[in-house]
Amino acid sequence: MANTQKALLIIDMQKGSFNASSPRLDTDGVVFRINALAAIFREKNLPVIFIQHDGTGSGDFEKNTTSWELLDELDVYASDILFDKYANDVFYESGFQSKLNELGVGELYITGCATEFCVESSIQSALVKDYNITVVSDGHTTADRPHLDAEKIIEHYNWVWQDMVPTKGRIEVKPFDEIVVGF
Repeated sequence: MANTQKALLIIDMQKGSFNASSPRLDTDGVVFRINALAAIFREKNLPVIFIQHDGTGSGDFEKNTTSWELLDELDVYASDILFDKYANDVFYESGFQSKLNELGVGELYITGCATEFCVESSIQSALVKDYNITVVSDGHTTADRPHLDAEKIIEHYNWVWQDMVPTKGRIEVKPFDEIVVGF
């Protein structure tokens, strides 16, 4: 039987990524939309998966430190799944695909931080693994970079993703409001 279940991925919404030296675009709005989507997924008994970068040994995002912790503003329930990743791509040497298979997941709704790093890498990886993907266009964030501001980075990647050639799966980029109406 094919994996058909939907899951919400919340990538790297960790305290270490949200600080005064690296302010993220629309943090409050992104957190609000993630919390609202998570509530809908929980109501339908669909997996809500928080992905946390585990930088153990690197000095950044060391497991069980403040920088590794999820933002306090996120609604995290005991029924949610917390999963560590060790590179930008959540699938890289983490056993994540096995976990999704165990859950029967074939469709991913993707949110999180940082658009051009971990969100992008995980989307690309999921695409070549034939998942159906819905990127929440206003559900991911990043910071201004030396050559491009955060708003343009997000706009650029939303454009890239919606024009990608899918494999056996599909990829769509939709705003929160459109997703919740059709869910």
